[in-house]
Amino acid sequence: MTERLGKYIVIEGHDGTGKSTQVTRIRERLAGRGIDSIEISEPAKDPKDGPEEVLIASEIRTMIKNGSLQRDAVTNLLLFSAAAHELWVQKAKPALALGKYAVAARSDISRKAYQGYGEGLDLGLIDTITAIATDQKYMNPDIAVILDLDDEEERQRRIDARGPLENPDTFESKDDDFQTRVRDGYVDIARKRGIPVVSAAKPIPEVTDDIWAIIEPHLP
Repeated sequence: MTERLGKYIVIEGHDGTGKSTQVTRIRERLAGRGIDSIEISEPAKDPKDGPEEVLIASEIRTMIKNGSLQRDAVTNLLLFSAAAHELWVQKAKPALALGKYAVAARSDISRKAYQGYGEGLDLGLIDTITAIATDQKYMNPDIAVILDLDDEEERQRRIDARGPLENPDTFESKDDDFQTRVRDGYVDIARKRGIPVVSAAKPIPEVTDDIWAIIEPHLP
């Protein structure tokens, strides 16, 4: 008998919308239903949240986050895609094959929002590179949700609450026009792909309830 594959769940959104928090809370709810899961954070887990099992992804994250390293949008796309590749083949695919769920904060949707809408790369190029780096399962998650926060002051307040950075962040440090393009990109991607949008302006438990209402009908 063929074993049941796990589901790939993506929780997306702009910086400051609370993706990582919601990944943790959704995994807790899955555990309450007896469903084992893993967390995927692209380009890698934040070191303050514990060690990343895929060490090369951590090294790539260090380069990506360092805004002092001058580079263009194509380099950013290739770096993110390399991290996604390693996380997918080393961590997500093996877990899915064992029937575990993979709950991800960020995916190729982020690359379209940031490198496409934000930095101006062709969306078709992003799809092509993503297809090379991953596969159709990655590019078509079982469930995807986009968190939206239509309040730039609140979004920035949440980012500032994380504390000072050793180096300027590559994307958080960009100007308001860039941030607006990224947010608008997420909204446009959601519309074009039919991905549910959840308001991140609500209290955290209410955001979790809204996401869970989207996920629960797909559970066994």
